[in-house]
Amino acid sequence: MATRFDPHVATEWIEKLRVGTRNRVKDDLAVEEPLEIRVDGSPLAVTMRTPGEDEELAAGFLAGEGLIDAADDIAAVGPTQDFAANVVEVRTKSGLRRDPSDERRFYLTSSCGVCGKGALEFVRQEAPEPKAARPAAAPDAARKEQHAFDRTGGLHATALFEHSGELLVVREDVGRHNAMDKAIGSLLLGGRFPLEGVFATVSGRGSFELVQKASLAGLVGIVAVGPPSTLAVDLARERGMLLCGFVRGDSLNIYAGSELLSA
Repeated sequence: MATRFDPHVATEWIEKLRVGTRNRVKDDLAVEEPLEIRVDGSPLAVTMRTPGEDEELAAGFLAGEGLIDAADDIAAVGPTQDFAANVVEVRTKSGLRRDPSDERRFYLTSSCGVCGKGALEFVRQEAPEPKAARPAAAPDAARKEQHAFDRTGGLHATALFEHSGELLVVREDVGRHNAMDKAIGSLLLGGRFPLEGVFATVSGRGSFELVQKASLAGLVGIVAVGPPSTLAVDLARERGMLLCGFVRGDSLNIYAGSELLSA
């Protein structure tokens, strides 16, 4: 019986490192791709999402940002007339409640266009080449320093390590992107940047945004307690970065950059 297509899931070849063994196997990953939301013909926001239910996402985004009052404010929602990939357009009956152009940007970088190519091009041009790392013991070492998590159970963490395994800094925050920004900023303000020879351990999954931040900071790569997304894997492979997930003791999955693992 054929497997039903699921836009949320993709299959990739990875390496599984277990005690005494290293095997190449297929693994299912959550799909991550950029989506541009347009309103009445004008770009409004770019968000990273799992494909599927894009119309619902666009409508919910407008409601969550207070840009519409009710379902009746939306005349239509669906693909653009030119059927551009990863673009959904909302047509309103009488415009948005307010002009969001002077407010905070709805995406981390305005260089990310219709398909995210602008952001990927920026990473490709600006990021330095990574060096090798020893990541296996890093998550346990980082976890011992997550003191706010011990008290609350509600914080993400990013820890930065030397390629030799020496812990440099741990930062916690309710937002996983904020935690990485804090950790990188700590070393930057201390006079070290770019962060060549340094790798990051993150307490959750390895998303595109985290790999992008790591690449631009010059990190070797990311060691995640959880899984990466497809776009994170694509970017890590493109940049020649290390990307590991499901790290538990001596076991981990290698999604990119296996040649960067130090003995």
